[in-house]
Amino acid sequence: MENNTVSAASSSARSKKPAGLPRFFRLLFQQRALVVMSVPFLIWLFIFKYLPLWGWTIAFQKYKPALGFWDQEWAGFEHFRFLFADERFLRVLRNTLAMSGINLVLGFVTAIVLALLLNEVRKVMFKRIVQTISYLPHFISWVVAAGIIQSTLSPDGIINELLEKSNFIQEGILFLGIPEYFWGIFGAGTVWKDVGWNTIVYLAAMTMIDPAQYEAAEMDGAGRFKRMWHITLPGIKPVIVVLLIMNIGYLMESGFEPQYLLGNGMNIDYSENLDIFVLKYGIAQGNFSLSIAAGMFKTVVSFILLFIANNISKRLGEARLY
Repeated sequence: MENNTVSAASSSARSKKPAGLPRFFRLLFQQRALVVMSVPFLIWLFIFKYLPLWGWTIAFQKYKPALGFWDQEWAGFEHFRFLFADERFLRVLRNTLAMSGINLVLGFVTAIVLALLLNEVRKVMFKRIVQTISYLPHFISWVVAAGIIQSTLSPDGIINELLEKSNFIQEGILFLGIPEYFWGIFGAGTVWKDVGWNTIVYLAAMTMIDPAQYEAAEMDGAGRFKRMWHITLPGIKPVIVVLLIMNIGYLMESGFEPQYLLGNGMNIDYSENLDIFVLKYGIAQGNFSLSIAAGMFKTVVSFILLFIANNISKRLGEARLY
């Protein structure tokens, strides 16, 4: 009897919460252990993500590193006007959006298709071998990957040898010297490097689907394709939508290493993107205000795209970030 009284008193003390507070603060009090655990992350977030936003003021100055903040000459929106009047910036903006779109479409389609195919493989050993082979390129640095792509596409590389032996061409083609080919080469190289890694999240989502659904569909006479279409894809649809929203927020981030390593003077009109533009015409020339203005534009556009994509998903009744 005494033990029951003690346990009741302790449970009453645990459930005790301050009265008269709004629901939000009552939830914070109930989950105070989680709040305390999240404090280090919030401190890190503030120091490394929000505090550096103070540097955006440089975009509105004619910044000179030797001068203090109050001694800088203010330029207003001069750098932004210069960006949108510069043909080079408009060209690299086109290239950035084009390569990001190619990467988004090819990355999603190939990863989902490979995950669906791997999910249907019944021989565990074969499945593991295919997964290992498809994962390996992800762990290769872009320096090594770019060297492999360059040697493969060189005039005496394996691609040209196959085309010559198949009588499609008479002499080797310098693929990286043809500007119009760069976007396709970038898309194929990115897929080769990351397709296996991108399938992990989809395969993990597929394991959460109830096997009874597949058994019922098989008893009803549904083949593998119909099971994939009517069970597997709807089962991983929330994951696909959330990842799509997140990737739309990165449309202004087409990468840096592949464009920098595979780009050259012959394909620069198609290989140069925003990050390379900031490096060449901003940081390398000491024009820090211009580089901050370009980076600020990229961040603001990314936030707007993410917000729009999330709200469209919300209106359509699909999964969303918040």
